[in-house]
Formats: sequence, structure tokens, C-alpha cells
Amino acid sequence: MSASASLAMTHLVTLAELDEDKVTPGVLGFIVFAVMALAVWGLMKSMNRHMGKVDFKEPAEQDASAGPEAKPQRG
Repeated sequence: MSASASLAMTHLVTLAELDEDKVTPGVLGFIVFAVMALAVWGLMKSMNRHMGKVDFKEPAEQDASAGPEAKPQRG
């Protein structure tokens, strides 16, 4: 191995040493979290818009005293 290759390997080894107590997510972690937060916000906004378009009408309630004969037939 040449001296320059040895020197380059020495620099790479020193860059690879990490202090376990100082590891943070960094900028990439923040960007990923921000993109996910924006995606959730967009999905919630879209869901609210779609739920506002839903027109749910309950069938009129029939008299409970009429008994089972008053129930509509399906089929």
C-alpha cells in the first residue's frame, strides 16, 4: 500500500468514529419528518373536503308500536 493510500485510509477511519452519545437525526431526519407531516396535513385536508360532500340521509323512522309487519321488505 502506498503512503497516500495509507493516509487516505487513516482519514476515513477517523471520520467513521462516532460518539454514541452525540448521534442525532440531523438535517435528513428533519426533512423526512417535515415531508411526512406535510403529507398527513394534506391527507387530512382532503379527507375533510370529501367528508363535506357526503350527503347521508337516514331513512324515516317508523312507529315502534306498528310491530314487525311495518318493516319494509328487501329483495
